[in-house]
Amino acid sequence: MIVMIDIHCHILPGIDDGARNLEDSIQMAKAAVKEGIQTIIATPHHNNGYYKNTKQRILEKVEELNLSLMKQSIPLHVLPGQEPRIYGEILEDYNQDQILTLCNKGKYLFIELPFNHLPRYTEQLLFDIQMQGLTPIIVHPERNQEIIEQPDLLYNLVKKGALTQVTASSITGHFGKNIKKFSMQLIEANLTHFIASDAHNISNRTFKINEALDEIEKKYGVDMVYLFIENAELLVQGNAVYIEKPKRVKTKKFLGIFK
Repeated sequence: MIVMIDIHCHILPGIDDGARNLEDSIQMAKAAVKEGIQTIIATPHHNNGYYKNTKQRILEKVEELNLSLMKQSIPLHVLPGQEPRIYGEILEDYNQDQILTLCNKGKYLFIELPFNHLPRYTEQLLFDIQMQGLTPIIVHPERNQEIIEQPDLLYNLVKKGALTQVTASSITGHFGKNIKKFSMQLIEANLTHFIASDAHNISNRTFKINEALDEIEKKYGVDMVYLFIENAELLVQGNAVYIEKPKRVKTKKFLGIFK
């Protein structure tokens, strides 16, 4: 079994729509270990209209959870992260120590988009984030309606330096066959750089990373699998990740209608 790192997970207890309590967190940790995951970045939602989880709070919660895992001899290490929804003042809050980069290394920053559209200031904000020396990672772009309809929007953002992370469950078909197909198109066009679980629990939003990597290997070969595994390792180390030249998603014309 390949030892893996999961860079997107809602394992911290009681602070968002992931693990409800410590018992849930422990169950998720056991499921992760069974999957071959040994390191998880805890990425609770922030400023998405429902939850506010600032840097200091997350750092404290991660420390507490690691202590609990150690006491129960569960061989999983949790690192700090955050999943902020895109908003105009994100850099101001970053400079005021409210926003947490992945692993608290000051290198990679998750950005969650709304599910139904791409805010008009997105390109400018992602540019400004890069001007601060940070690399933005757009999470689950395959589930954004406007990107699905106009994949060139994502191509443009990736071409200008943003990275993206596709959810394992999207690749396995959990969100339906259209999202599965689009996820594969993003992989094919070098428009995603990480595969992660975005796990929230052990019932309907679980890890599925192995299953997703199996799907990727069947379609694109083992080298693609290793690229995603190595990129997660490089991210945790705070190093530059492998980036292939992005391509446009091909749309097929059928009787004059784009499919």
